[in-house]
Amino acid sequence: MTDSLLTVRTVAGENPVLLIHGLGSNSRSDWEASGFVDALTSAGRGAILVDLPGHGDGPALARGEVTTGGIAAALAAAVDEHAGGRVDVIGYSLGARLAWALAATGRVNRLVLGGLSPMEPFALVNLDALADAAAGKGAPADQITGMFAGMLGAPGLDPTSVIALIGALAAEPFDATKDVPQVPTLFVSGEGDQMAQGVEQMVAGVPGATLVRVPGDHFGALASPEFRAAAIGFVTES
Repeated sequence: MTDSLLTVRTVAGENPVLLIHGLGSNSRSDWEASGFVDALTSAGRGAILVDLPGHGDGPALARGEVTTGGIAAALAAAVDEHAGGRVDVIGYSLGARLAWALAATGRVNRLVLGGLSPMEPFALVNLDALADAAAGKGAPADQITGMFAGMLGAPGLDPTSVIALIGALAAEPFDATKDVPQVPTLFVSGEGDQMAQGVEQMVAGVPGATLVRVPGDHFGALASPEFRAAAIGFVTES
């Protein structure tokens, strides 16, 4: 299923789990190629897979055509259609940030937030310089924008749509003191993940939340069997 903001695929099984990928990735690489979906189905669960704008099979968008709140609303609609209005959610990095927003809609039963940090990098991105870099007009002068420019050449990305998504995220900065999840929540962070600094503060601010450390940096942690075991074990708890 494709709407204006998401492409949604499902994997058959009971009580499907919504899986939300990170920036610069897609549902196939984060969740299928990694063996995550196979592990879920082995545990007797189905899956709802989404591709965000400009990622994988996600829709193409121009700047100004998307908001963070709009994506959260599209995720809520997917939950209503494919899970009867409530669902367990596993999100990683940007996917965790969007899962946090989705939890505020009252549609989440159990929540796994991987690779999440209270830091907000998107507001520091120069969108015009990023667009120039994507068009081959020179490298950005600042380090943060340059980091995102380097990401835009990854396979399966539509640079224009990804820039639109980054702009939407920058316009609605993440604030870990707002819309705090009120559901059972597990944070998972790589032991070497420099991008998840400050996660302990977030855990302390979410009632009853726990933190599990797994091997790897920001990218390696997602692929680790320890992450899969912790996340799937948490959402399959009775």
